Amino acid sequence: MSRRAAPGGVGAGPSATGRGGVPVATAEQALRRLELTVVRRLDGLLHGSYQGLLPGPGSEFGDSRVYVPGEDDIRRMDWAVTARTTVPHVRDLIADRELETWALADLSPSMDFGTSGMEKRDLVVAALGAVGFLTGRIGNRFGTYVLHDEYVHRMPARGGRPALYGLLHSLMEAPRGRPVAGAPDLAEAIGVLASARRRRGLRVVVSDFLDAEPSLDPGLELPWERPIRRLAARHQVLAIEVIDPRELELPPVGLINLTDPETGRSRRIQLTAKVRAAYAEAAAAQRAMTAMAMRRCGVAHLVLRTDRDWILDIAQFVLRQRRMAHLTHRHPTPGVTR
Repeated sequence: MSRRAAPGGVGAGPSATGRGGVPVATAEQALRRLELTVVRRLDGLLHGSYQGLLPGPGSEFGDSRVYVPGEDDIRRMDWAVTARTTVPHVRDLIADRELETWALADLSPSMDFGTSGMEKRDLVVAALGAVGFLTGRIGNRFGTYVLHDEYVHRMPARGGRPALYGLLHSLMEAPRGRPVAGAPDLAEAIGVLASARRRRGLRVVVSDFLDAEPSLDPGLELPWERPIRRLAARHQVLAIEVIDPRELELPPVGLINLTDPETGRSRRIQLTAKVRAAYAEAAAAQRAMTAMAMRRCGVAHLVLRTDRDWILDIAQFVLRQRRMAHLTHRHPTPGVTR
């Protein structure tokens, strides 16, 4: 574990109130509304004996089928059937019925920002709640690492609805991030997530994936790209990118004072049409580089925005992943028996 990893939950305020002085009863009501929203709008989309956001392979061998070049992993080749039929076959894997999910929640200062219906940190809690409620079946466990201030806090994986409620409640009560010299970045936090838990399962990274010193050179490797690639080599990985519309374009408001939440530095800028156009172009290039890096790492990429219906975005993502899984594992030729 990294020297910055700290056991236990994120520092919370008094038990009577949550973040910003919000009563605990109100936080409990918000969590129950979140659960009802997720279950009512998403649970009906996930049919089958195993429900989850990513319908990927497990560890148990299933039936054999004809090998499809370019789609199937040669490491799953069924050599016994291939020798008998003289046709290359692969073994499908049956999804595990018990799933251990670990998530990385980015609660760095850049997440304390929002210009629409919610802040980015609120959307982080909502996304983790959706993953937790949808994967919270008998035997499944859900744990979280939290990137906050100078530590990567660890919240142990536990099963059951009360444990998930307690985890989400701790995230809602977490104080706002503050600029800290030498604080761990996203790449280091992903490294902690990858090295701490070796058992195969689902790994979820929820962040804005913004670097302290961004580069728009498409030939350069992003700082968090190599750690997330190592994580994806052993686990199923879902990267949830949280963004706000003001991070994509600036309004025509004239002279404004911009503050970097990670460093606390401020600068006054005159938002002319030329400045706004250059900002929008740079923001689009940065998001395109993030999406390209996700594809290179081979991880599922879900984008949630504070000004959109995030439940609808998750539902569309789930259906798209299921269609892709169906097309990947369909029979290449008619009449082939699995």
